[in-house]
Amino acid sequence: KTRELAVLETMDGGKTIKESRDVDLPLVAAHFFYYAGWADKLAYAFPGRKPQPLGVVGQIIPWNFPLLMAAWKIAPALACGNTVVLKPAETTSITALRLAQIFQEAELPEGVVNIVTGAGETGAALVNHPDVDKIAFTGSTEVGKAIAKAITGRADLLVGQDARQRVATKIPKLTLELGGKAANILFEDAPIDQAIEGVIAGIYFNQGHVCCAGSRLFVQEGIYSTVIKKLRDRIQTLRVGNPLDKNTDIGAINSKPQLKKIRELVQSGVDEGAELTQSSCALPAKGYWFAPSFLTGVTHAHRVANEEIFGPVLSVMTFRTPEEAFERANNIPYGLSAGVWTDKGSKIFKMVNKLRAGVVWANTY
Repeated sequence: KTRELAVLETMDGGKTIKESRDVDLPLVAAHFFYYAGWADKLAYAFPGRKPQPLGVVGQIIPWNFPLLMAAWKIAPALACGNTVVLKPAETTSITALRLAQIFQEAELPEGVVNIVTGAGETGAALVNHPDVDKIAFTGSTEVGKAIAKAITGRADLLVGQDARQRVATKIPKLTLELGGKAANILFEDAPIDQAIEGVIAGIYFNQGHVCCAGSRLFVQEGIYSTVIKKLRDRIQTLRVGNPLDKNTDIGAINSKPQLKKIRELVQSGVDEGAELTQSSCALPAKGYWFAPSFLTGVTHAHRVANEEIFGPVLSVMTFRTPEEAFERANNIPYGLSAGVWTDKGSKIFKMVNKLRAGVVWANTY
């Protein structure tokens, strides 16, 4: 069923078939395989403690990796003995529904995994349902804040209630994985050609629809002109077009509202003084497309340096010293990931210890 699911994923969301086939589907299978192995080993995972299922887990996933996100959410929940109610994004629900059919074919008991489709109101109904024991959300920061506010608001209602009322009011546990604006830091002593390929992969993979995309590039001043020339030449080679063509590098933007957001943020960068460089490729006449792009002359005051664009757009800035690099990289609310490019191991360890990011890649991205 791998090819079927890969084709469905590409047709539904616009990502390239080579990403669906060669990246997403193998990882989906690997996640279910891995967590299946944990199902009978939980008693040994936490010495001195006895893990217990939470109960009903409500899960809300985004549109950038629909099937992979479903695997990330469903597999560990099932391994721990929970039941799942999953709401896929309204623009990419096909593979989640096909996954439900596969669960039926595998004779998973009815009611263990449930898929509910719909837009924001469906997600709100799931978050506010009194029988849900846990909410897991991956998506935008704005929606994540709204979910956290809704759940903490229910906790506030407990104040002044008697013991019986507090027991009857269920406050679900909450996990949020929100936006990102990762810094990719390129030092003068880095292997530049290798770094350029890492920068390209870090921002243009999956059309830039990646929470941990390396969307801010910090280049040390001594190599700035060389890096810009190589970036300009490299994006001209990226093939934009039919996502079902295995030679395509950049597929379609997921939806019209997302394309509008990308265009609006890029235009704001130009209006604020940044210079836009784009691939000269011809875009298909039908559908939602945005050419791979980067902005130079960006400062921290620009919106494109602070707001998540979630598209194939790179903001390029410069720095002089390692101290300036990590201070500027950290001067943002996001902290999912970062990258460092240098041939000095000591410099890598210094930067890793200073960067406020959950994952830091060294000489790769």
